[in-house]
Amino acid sequence: MEKNAILRKYFGHASFRGGQEALVECILGGRDCLGVMPTGAGKSVCFQVPALMLNGTSIVISPLISLMRDQVNALRENGISAACINSAATDLESRETFLRAVSGEVKILYVAPERLETDGFRRICERLDIPLVAVDEAHCVSHWGQDFRPSYLKITEFVKSLKKRPALAAFTATATDIVKNDIVNILGLQNPLVLTTGFDRPNLYFEVKNPASKDAELLKILRESGGSAIVYCATRKNVESVCKMLQKHGINAAMYHAGLSAENRKSAQDDFLYDRVDVIVATNAFGMGIDKSNVSLVVHYNMPKDIESYYQEAGRAGRDGSPARCVLLFNYGDVELAKYMIDISHDEAALSDREQKELKDRDLKRLRKMVDYCDSTRCLRGFILNYFGEKPQKSCDNCSNCTKDFKTADVTVEAQKILSCIFRLKQRGKSAGKTVICRILLGSRDKRVLENGFDTLSTYGIMSDVPRKKIGEIFDYLEAEDYIEACGENAVYVLLPKADEFIKSKNRIVMRVSGAEEQTIPAKKSASGDNSELLEKLRKVRRNLAAVLGVPPYVIFSDASLRDMTAKLPQTHDEFLEVSGVGTMKAEKYGKSFLKAIKEYINVQNNAQNEQ
Repeated sequence: MEKNAILRKYFGHASFRGGQEALVECILGGRDCLGVMPTGAGKSVCFQVPALMLNGTSIVISPLISLMRDQVNALRENGISAACINSAATDLESRETFLRAVSGEVKILYVAPERLETDGFRRICERLDIPLVAVDEAHCVSHWGQDFRPSYLKITEFVKSLKKRPALAAFTATATDIVKNDIVNILGLQNPLVLTTGFDRPNLYFEVKNPASKDAELLKILRESGGSAIVYCATRKNVESVCKMLQKHGINAAMYHAGLSAENRKSAQDDFLYDRVDVIVATNAFGMGIDKSNVSLVVHYNMPKDIESYYQEAGRAGRDGSPARCVLLFNYGDVELAKYMIDISHDEAALSDREQKELKDRDLKRLRKMVDYCDSTRCLRGFILNYFGEKPQKSCDNCSNCTKDFKTADVTVEAQKILSCIFRLKQRGKSAGKTVICRILLGSRDKRVLENGFDTLSTYGIMSDVPRKKIGEIFDYLEAEDYIEACGENAVYVLLPKADEFIKSKNRIVMRVSGAEEQTIPAKKSASGDNSELLEKLRKVRRNLAAVLGVPPYVIFSDASLRDMTAKLPQTHDEFLEVSGVGTMKAEKYGKSFLKAIKEYINVQNNAQNEQ
């Protein structure tokens, strides 16, 4: 069967999204590839479609049991023979899966990277025709990625052990150039197609809030948003206190962190996946294992330690393409907490002192960028995309900074004074961080200022009439616009070439400053124009079917598919097949139930109109 026909039949999509077809063709041609695609962009389709077209059993390496289970469930619902082998399976279940694979009954086999090291699995692979090995969450292979997994380093050895080298395909959602190079080199990709589709998720609305009370703000956000939500916290203690607070105020919430028993973690995750609870409060231990498509809100109660982690976690929202909201609750106490977490995270016996220092310096540099994001008055989406090397539009009109009423202010004089202070420090062979520089400019009698003789600088006190917050905002703007840069472990500031050009020129610096508060709800709405009453009826049908089948509701149909039903109002089987995400198998299994609900709704509406 041709690739587009497979896409239509099994996945219910009329055409491939950006980058998908090129990666599919690459794999079908037997060539290695690396796909860097944002969460929710359809990475899985890139290896699942060719796996169905190639002879034999394709192997997918995935880091988490929950992720494997979800993907296998989804594939089976689509009529695809898939299975997984992991530590949660009994010996009997594993043997049965092996036998099915050897007999050719399994097209796609999911395994954890640790499984590759076992002699039993390698012996089974000797009996399999393996045309493709796909590596999901491939950034785990790199020390420089945010989720390094030593077991991923064994993949190359496994591939070499196979009787015939398969195509090797790696996929990740967030990867800098350093991480991409690591993936290619460590996995031994041969002449790979490296394709980055872009990191933008236009359906996500980004917000940064600095509330007086995080608890009160969180309650407000959850009550106005509704639907499934994830609340990320930095520590287990925070997870427990926030979850208890939400439950006390009538929010149906569960908690998840690594300190809980495996049974309790599984129970909490299943309650969330099966829509038995609306909100899950979790540490980043809940990260990669979440493939729930109908999450409409992700809140970070604490600031993450880097943009990579934040974007990946925020990207758990709106995976089906529906509008979703990503809120970061920020205060400067989060910065100290993040520094502490970085300090305790680099004590690995496997790493040399030099490697540990390099990783710590890297993490501190990433942390400074995360703080810059929280302080920025620029477009938040643009900030993120720029971090990943993209040049975004000036304004996205779908983040809190773009929907705020900003004023423009000429800050040329103030900028000159800040840059001059950094220059005068350099003349004395000195340097300082942001806090100390601001204190010099304000004329502070701070101990560090006086002990270093900074009160004798010509720039001492030259901004004593300017509010500390305004100096900080201009400082952050100068850093964001590449006039200055923080260097070294102590984050001392130096001038960049752009600053020298500015000082020599007569150019002006104009920046945006906050005016009125932003809109409290995302600016962009669903393009389909939701019919909320019918949507809830369809969700009820989905929930009832899921309960009977014992699968998460989103596995049957995503919220995006339900919304498309409310827009198209299909009346026949053929019309139902035109709904996005409805393939042949699902139409046959579920079509009657959903069509009945839609027809009943239309009849009620028609009767109501006739009575008027």
